[in-house]
Amino acid sequence: MDLRLPRLRGPRRWIAAAAAAVVVLAGAGTWTAVASDDTPPVHRADRVMAMGGGVRIDTSYFTAGPSSDRRPAVLLAHGFGGSKEDVRSEAEKLARDGYAVLTWSARGFGKSTGKIGLNDPKGEVADVSKLIDWLAERPEVQLDKSGDPRVGVTGGSYGGAVSLLAAAYDQRVDAIAPAITYWNLADSLFPNGVFKKLWTGIFFNSSGGCDQFEAQLCAMYNRVAETGKPDAAATKMLEERSPSAVGDRIKVPTLIVQGQSDSLFPLGQADAMAKAIRANGAPVDVDWISGGHDGGDTETSRVESRVGSWFDRYLKDDKNADTGPAFRVTRTGGIDSTDGAAQLRGASGDTYPGLENGRHAIALSGREQSFENPAGASPPAISALPGLGGSGGLAQLSSLGVGISLDFPGQYAQFESSAFGSDLRITGSPTVTAHIKSSTDDAVLFAKVYDVGPGGTQQVLPSQLVTPIRVEGAKTGKDVTITLPAIDHEVQKGHRLRLVLASTDLGYASPAAPATYTVSLKSDLQVPTAPGVTTAAAPLPAWVWWLPLAGALVALTLLLTGRRRTTPGAPDPELAEVPLQITDLSKRYAKSADRYAVRDLSFRVEKGQVLGLLGPNGAGKTTTLRMLMGLIKPDGGEIRVFGHQIRPGAPVLSRVGAFVEGAGFLPHLSGRENLELYWQATGRPPEDAHLEEALAIAGLGDALARAVRTYSQGMRQRLAIAQAMLGLPDLLILDEPTNGLDPPQIREMREVMIRYAAAGRTVIVSSHLLAEVEQSCTHLVVMDRGRLIQAGPVSEIVGSGDTLLVGTGSPVDEPVVEKVGALPGVASAAATEGGLLVRLDPGGSAQRLVVELVRLEVLVESVGPHRRLEDAFLTLIGGSA
Repeated sequence: MDLRLPRLRGPRRWIAAAAAAVVVLAGAGTWTAVASDDTPPVHRADRVMAMGGGVRIDTSYFTAGPSSDRRPAVLLAHGFGGSKEDVRSEAEKLARDGYAVLTWSARGFGKSTGKIGLNDPKGEVADVSKLIDWLAERPEVQLDKSGDPRVGVTGGSYGGAVSLLAAAYDQRVDAIAPAITYWNLADSLFPNGVFKKLWTGIFFNSSGGCDQFEAQLCAMYNRVAETGKPDAAATKMLEERSPSAVGDRIKVPTLIVQGQSDSLFPLGQADAMAKAIRANGAPVDVDWISGGHDGGDTETSRVESRVGSWFDRYLKDDKNADTGPAFRVTRTGGIDSTDGAAQLRGASGDTYPGLENGRHAIALSGREQSFENPAGASPPAISALPGLGGSGGLAQLSSLGVGISLDFPGQYAQFESSAFGSDLRITGSPTVTAHIKSSTDDAVLFAKVYDVGPGGTQQVLPSQLVTPIRVEGAKTGKDVTITLPAIDHEVQKGHRLRLVLASTDLGYASPAAPATYTVSLKSDLQVPTAPGVTTAAAPLPAWVWWLPLAGALVALTLLLTGRRRTTPGAPDPELAEVPLQITDLSKRYAKSADRYAVRDLSFRVEKGQVLGLLGPNGAGKTTTLRMLMGLIKPDGGEIRVFGHQIRPGAPVLSRVGAFVEGAGFLPHLSGRENLELYWQATGRPPEDAHLEEALAIAGLGDALARAVRTYSQGMRQRLAIAQAMLGLPDLLILDEPTNGLDPPQIREMREVMIRYAAAGRTVIVSSHLLAEVEQSCTHLVVMDRGRLIQAGPVSEIVGSGDTLLVGTGSPVDEPVVEKVGALPGVASAAATEGGLLVRLDPGGSAQRLVVELVRLEVLVESVGPHRRLEDAFLTLIGGSA
């Protein structure tokens, strides 16, 4: 995701010095015309600017149109760990929309020099003021007065904070649009005095290590990381570099975009900034997007459009610009079956409701409970998985009813509501008061509210968020009011809410000393509902509007073109005997330019093979089969069957039989009658059906004369296979043919496939039953995330010598599995029954692996090569299934 740098305003006394300090280095400016379908073209100029003290900042300047046209400027900052190149496309878009756009790599990032100061007012913030000085000298930039350009600042995460700080320190900034960022960095990294160790560790170790930071920051991190407890000096240092320290100075129109899937900078940070800036009299709109630092959909296109409208209104003075509602929140409503993406809908309000609006009291039951903080605070409970946002957005799974959280027995107390009689939408921060007592003076607990389904079988932690609580002087007991994370979540009728107070959490530091905590409730759970926020009605599908017109256009086109069809490419004579050759096959998801269901897939299938197509859910198997059958068109590459290129309606498809996603039969007709009717519908001669041969292979016997409604699931499956085999196609495609079958029926289906291929034909079977694939297939193609992972004979893949099965004395915890996967010489690691499955890099060795496992305190009982397809499969896909 795009984590951008902040921009700041510097005090007036800095401005004169800044103007003298900014120097464009000789020979560093380079102009480039950026190719575009739009006119005029976007021009880019790269320059390195001296900021004083030996610091050089790498910048890019984007404009479009005549240089004589004055236009407002936008400073566009990047995110932590990134560079100016991360925001190039957004800069080009803003330039085409009539802005002069300046991007830069912040200190310590990209090609810029200097130490990372976490938006130090004397470092990164002062740099922004110097960039504004440079803009004031550009002839194409609109000025409010001499030395004062009309300028807005925007960015995400680190860049979002710089936009807030720029507005506070430099009064020339006219509008800002910070995104997924912090108001108080100390509160973000040390919430309620608890060290957020994983996210802070990512901050200080993902950009070249602690030495890349200013010395005092590195020393502060090392001190807190070692003790596991932030001290007053550390808190003061981060607060002084935070927008909250100068919040009373931010008086410009502010669009705040914050992520719901964000355990780094949760919604409470946006709430604090919105209240402070609005108190200064400035216009403020708030937008809660679906994604965040923990993943999910960051709604890039919509957000960029809204930021553009915000600047149109407050930089271009366009009174007609639609800046959107005062408050908007994105809500998830299921999965789009066409591309696997979450379906998003907006809800909005005329005013920002805050986090406490429309409170309802929810009674919770539960006696006083005691639980343990284990020695070393291990094993820890799991709420969010910091740093894994780029791998799929696990936090967003909670909005789809999928829970990934884990609490260990004996390490938490829980209190539960009764089942809800109607749906309840929570929008804001629930609160509750609890009495907390500890056997030690210092107690750290983690509060969270689960949505629990009927029967307690489904437990979901909304947005995977948790509130840490440090209670000092807890030995005598204290009443503590707990503000839980802000969320937007619907609790459905029949569900319950479960408040959990746990002693540990993976993302935070807990006291290493063992302790006993005793907790009881002193109030109901107060739940905000924000009644003024309403979800927009679902829009009518686009086809409702364009279908009549499209139909007329199609009819006219057919009339004018005489129903011309595209001529398929000539057959390849060298592939005339090859059942299937797939080359560089790609298919994008609907309405996506860069998300692929299948990407650059190539493999070949020969006669007599039974090929197993394997991969976890979402690997692209079914999409590949649909393209193979001509049902959908690839975006790239080609498919050739017996040398002929596959297109919808291609004649060579008559040599292909397929069973995909089940077959429909008329229940009142017999099995034989259903097959005969199907063959008649193809329009081919009855003698070409080879009905008896297909039925003999399927092995249905006397059941063919009975009505299909009397068939078992296994018999229906075999009848569907017989239907696919009518005409004895040379290539038979079966998608999950054993679904719903019991073990004897699965064995019969295996024999059907083997008998069919024995006659010199070819079978492709997609299945999740790995043991069956291993017994029935001769060759394999393994896919993951749309790409080919490995292809070849089953024996070679199963017998791959680079994979070891490590037997352990006890199950290996997932954090340890991750550590093993990150070891030198290890390509991947996955937990399996009885131990670990480890795939080695070319330079890895079993001896070195055992040494490292011992160092990690893994009890190794045996080490040897694996021999099961299941093991090979888990190794190839890295355990993602």
